[in-house]
Amino acid sequence: MADRQLVVFDFDWSMADQDTDRWVFEVNAPEVRRWIEDNEGKIQFTDLIAQALRDAHARGVTREQLEHALRIMPFHPAMVRAITNLKAASKTTFFCLSNANSVYISTILKEKGLDALFTEVVTNPAEWDPSGLLVLRRRVDPSGPQHTCTVGCSANMCKGAELEAFYARHSPAFDRVVYVGDGSNDFCPALRLRSQDLLLCRTFGGLHKRIARDGGLKCEVKYWTGSWEVEEVFNSLQ
Repeated sequence: MADRQLVVFDFDWSMADQDTDRWVFEVNAPEVRRWIEDNEGKIQFTDLIAQALRDAHARGVTREQLEHALRIMPFHPAMVRAITNLKAASKTTFFCLSNANSVYISTILKEKGLDALFTEVVTNPAEWDPSGLLVLRRRVDPSGPQHTCTVGCSANMCKGAELEAFYARHSPAFDRVVYVGDGSNDFCPALRLRSQDLLLCRTFGGLHKRIARDGGLKCEVKYWTGSWEVEEVFNSLQ
């Protein structure tokens, strides 16, 4: 077992078994969910979801309804066990790096009893205003300096740069890094992993397609579909 081990989790479809941004509207405002589907790719995605939240709020969707949807969102018990048991058994640091938002992730982690196990959550900032509207912003403010990623990260965040910044905040270097992801935006941080590191790539989502198309990874790659498989791997890391 590595003396200093880091586990980095994407959130949607990686730690959780759904996509927070879409799920809350599927539960509460399917017509807004359809609007997201029709406009994805035309508007920067974080901005798209911020507008969808404003639209749902105008239609009467409440904070309580959104929070309830998050608490009932699919999240596999095996993933809860995997994280809880690895944290208890080893010197492992947990870091969540996600394009969702701070309210969605904190609500779900608290519901699952996992919030205290994560050293940091880096994501898009969000907060409730007094009217019950969830106000969402990009992590990288569009009015300020922009990141310079050329790998394909969305304008709101370069996940590779955020991973490097986390390393800098938590030196010395970790003996092993395990990255759990599924989407094409996880390819940039995966390129930063070393030969002793491990990428756990979910078999649905864009990450496995980027790996097949572009290659270039130095780390070991293991593919998984169900959370029970992540639990198997984590049990071997203790």
